[in-house]
Amino acid sequence: MEVLVIAPHPDDEVLGVGGTLARHAAEGDRVTVCIATKGQPPLFPEGGYKATRAEAARAHECLGVHKTIYLDFPAANVEAAPRYELNARLLNVILEVKPEILYIPHFEDMQKDHQLIVEAVMVAIRPKYAHRVKEVYMYETLSETEWNLPHPAKQFTPNYYVDISGYLDKKLTAFSMYESQRDSFPNPRSEEAIRSLAGYRGSNIMAEAAEAFEVVRVVRMKENEKNAAEKRID
Repeated sequence: MEVLVIAPHPDDEVLGVGGTLARHAAEGDRVTVCIATKGQPPLFPEGGYKATRAEAARAHECLGVHKTIYLDFPAANVEAAPRYELNARLLNVILEVKPEILYIPHFEDMQKDHQLIVEAVMVAIRPKYAHRVKEVYMYETLSETEWNLPHPAKQFTPNYYVDISGYLDKKLTAFSMYESQRDSFPNPRSEEAIRSLAGYRGSNIMAEAAEAFEVVRVVRMKENEKNAAEKRID
């Protein structure tokens, strides 16, 4: 099974889906991570992104990620890119990977990069294209999802959980690879905060640890429709 995670920035994929990705890989699924942005001057030092990508490579190897794709949109300034280009590049990723399961950030995360990338993904996964993504889930990202305006319309309301009791340690190890991103507690990007959220989400479903998601779309096609779709893709 092909699994794709869209991460606006390096480390979002580990914070939001790290345990689930490790579980997918362990169960034989092929996992691809698409990191949409790159730190560029003047907001970031020239070449600074290289260290972060080296951290991502180590984290992804730990989780069992098959492939990492970088789109190089300007970090913290995605709005500077033409919207049609953002839409097209993400569509190309969808058509290249052909995921059956797709994980994306929450559409009301505080960071504008997250919001714009989610909007572009939703354009790219319209069911009119040759490949139809069967399952789409939004994940929560510590320091982004919980820090937006306290309005009911912006709240993360999980209705799908993945038990990661056997994979939490691997998630924490992967996050430790992001030395430039982690901090000490009570910063949300700390081992203690990640462990606490996993424990809380686990308690929601009577598990030791879990990751929570909002369902965007789940499609169960008829067998003849499935065969026809696969024929179009081939």
